[in-house]
Amino acid sequence: MVSLYADLTTAAAAHGLTYSQAKALNVLRQGPVPMRSLADTLRCDASNITGIIDRLEARGLVHREASPTDRRVKNVVLSEEGAAVVVRVRDGMHATHQALGALSDAERATLDGLLSRLFQTDGHPTA
Repeated sequence: MVSLYADLTTAAAAHGLTYSQAKALNVLRQGPVPMRSLADTLRCDASNITGIIDRLEARGLVHREASPTDRRVKNVVLSEEGAAVVVRVRDGMHATHQALGALSDAERATLDGLLSRLFQTDGHPTA
């Protein structure tokens, strides 16, 4: 069926976010997280997480602050706007799940087959 990755990617894109940006925002719902820990949680390189956070910070969705226990460490904090975006993305995913839940098993199987034909394994439409 439609994968969680595809579901989150679609819901995130509706808000101008990438999958990785949406995942980062979701992790930050639980509270401030050191940059290194966020990179580890998202299983990406520290230099990659810097770019992700730079873009989220430019949109006002997060900000960085010094760790209260170690000045060398920067924590990433979700802003109020960032928290609102997380709710909207999650609501979008919930709406998709509700719509799919209204389908019978046979209808879901048909949809799965059609989506498989439309999209290659990399998630892009075929020509």
